Amino acid sequence: MKKFLLFLAGLIALGLFIANLGPMILLGVSVWLLYVVFKQFVKSDSTAGKIGLIVVGLIVLSIAVSNVYAVVGVAAAFVLYWIYINWTSRTRDSTSEKEDDPFTNFERQWADLNK
Repeated sequence: MKKFLLFLAGLIALGLFIANLGPMILLGVSVWLLYVVFKQFVKSDSTAGKIGLIVVGLIVLSIAVSNVYAVVGVAAAFVLYWIYINWTSRTRDSTSEKEDDPFTNFERQWADLNK
């Protein structure tokens, strides 16, 4: 039952991730453009250039703010990662893992030698 619920949550998270992929890309591009505009603003010596870069920066900032719901897509990607980790960790059998542990085998052999 747990695997079925993980699978269902994974499908929902995958749908959210795919639905928000475009806004996530636009958010990433707009944040990168804001970085570029800021670097050019710092380099600029003229007042007119700085005013122009502030205007461009505000336009790019408005694009970034309009795509802030892309955070839902990032959260969906995190949920997909979490589901993948839980899915793979639940498939291992804990008894076989204990038998393959070299430290457990060493302790058992050491106890046999001391008898």
